[in-house]
Amino acid sequence: MRTPLAVLAILALGAGCARDQPEVFQGYLEGEFVYVASPLGGRLDRLEVARGGQVAVGDPLFTLEDASEAAALRMAEGELRAAEARLEDLRKGSRPSELAALEARLAQARAATELSRLEFDRQRVLHESRVITDRVFDEARTNHERNLRLVDEIDAQLATARLGARSDAINAAEAAVSAAAAARERAAWQVDQKRARAPVGGLVHDTLYRVGEYVAATRPIVVLLPPQAIKVRFFAPEPEAATLAIGAEVRVLLSGRSGPLTARISYVSPRPEFTPPVLYNRDNRSKLVTMIEATLDPADAAGLHPGQPVEVAR
Repeated sequence: MRTPLAVLAILALGAGCARDQPEVFQGYLEGEFVYVASPLGGRLDRLEVARGGQVAVGDPLFTLEDASEAAALRMAEGELRAAEARLEDLRKGSRPSELAALEARLAQARAATELSRLEFDRQRVLHESRVITDRVFDEARTNHERNLRLVDEIDAQLATARLGARSDAINAAEAAVSAAAAARERAAWQVDQKRARAPVGGLVHDTLYRVGEYVAATRPIVVLLPPQAIKVRFFAPEPEAATLAIGAEVRVLLSGRSGPLTARISYVSPRPEFTPPVLYNRDNRSKLVTMIEATLDPADAAGLHPGQPVEVAR
């Protein structure tokens, strides 16, 4: 039979061992899900993934019906081509046949001018010799001046025809091309939004619609869970929470794993809260705790699931 002194020694030894054991905090795994939706509504035509599968960045997820958007894109492409053709036509100037007609008129005017010059020279000699009257001389001079002005007029018309349209008309046509190009980009964007691809790689956590159902705009269709989005959330009593700083490493113990995982504290709640009901027990149900989050290495997080209970130790 042990003496009271021996019993006290055993109790003291047990208390010392208990103090040497690392403190363990209760918690669970939490996931930050990626909800993939389309900004446009429509019938779900194809669902490319299944719940529980894995996807990589860029893998197709789903396709919504896009008949209306595809028709709008074709119309926008046609309007863009028409606007570009109008601009090109304005830059070219008049057609070759119109230029040829002006060139022929200019040649005729120059020939008439040369003939009127010769006639004017003859009439001037006769007028100086007092053979003809002033009236006849004035007619010859006026006819020659009129032919000179006609040559200048046709020459200016030909130069204008070669230049093309006025600068303000060309600027207006360029603006029309820019507007048509923007309309085409918008139509192409709408078509593209009907086909979703994975923005991140990871687990297909859930699919919220079935093929044939109508999906309203911005309603999530596929829920993804990237490995890097799985974090540890645990609760520490106030005195211990003050010693857990952002950046500190902790060990995470999960059932079924032979060894702990390493995580790094990424968030410490600025305010304490009452112990969550899931953690109620006789020892902590009246205590205040602080919620703390820690991130795992993506390689370690692969295969883990939100909701798994964990124990966290320093």
